[in-house]
Amino acid sequence: MTDAAKQSPMCIVVGVGPGNGAAFVRRFAGEGYRVAMIARSSETMNALATELSGAHAYQCDISDTTQVATAFAGIASDLGPADVLIWNAGKGVWGSPEDIHLADFEMAWRTNTFGALAAAKVVIPDMKARGLGHIYFIGATASLRGGANSVAFASAKSAQKSLAQSLARSLWPHGIHVALVVVDGVVDEPLMRARFAEKPDAFFVKPEDIADTLVMLTRQRRSAWSFELEARPFGEIW
Repeated sequence: MTDAAKQSPMCIVVGVGPGNGAAFVRRFAGEGYRVAMIARSSETMNALATELSGAHAYQCDISDTTQVATAFAGIASDLGPADVLIWNAGKGVWGSPEDIHLADFEMAWRTNTFGALAAAKVVIPDMKARGLGHIYFIGATASLRGGANSVAFASAKSAQKSLAQSLARSLWPHGIHVALVVVDGVVDEPLMRARFAEKPDAFFVKPEDIADTLVMLTRQRRSAWSFELEARPFGEIW
């Protein structure tokens, strides 16, 4: 990567799958960003890297701090400092309090919260030094309330929301915009389409539209920054 190429902004998307993650990568690449993609599985990332010249894949288990350090060091070496970090990684673990395994409970927390802080800690120093940056977390309905079978997921997502709030309070004065986008609905991706095959198109949240919301956040002026935004389809009952 030449120094001239590194002058374009750089976005890291953590959690790149065929739904939101792929949409975020395409949208930010379309905005002229170089995009570093992080995921445990390389299938979607490799396809995007082939499709988009500015997209680069880094396979990583974000619950493992050693892998996080290695992946982010590679990104910094290849692409330079991040302007935007999007935390889209999440682990939906479902079950009643009696049925949920403690190991799954812990993994939900490590994926949604622990890994998120590990990644943020890597990009914050450069963002602070430059006095600008964006860190965005993708939340869910479980960020707002706990359901009967979301003991693990809701606990992790509410913790993620508190983490984002604490980061925002700490980092906004340094010019780093931290925000949470709560996706309150079913995302339009292949797995969910199959699960809710009887639902009409209007039932689903479109990943491309969530991506538009993220781009909008990067354009907000500092005197009127948003912290928490809720994105839901117009027919959602809430």
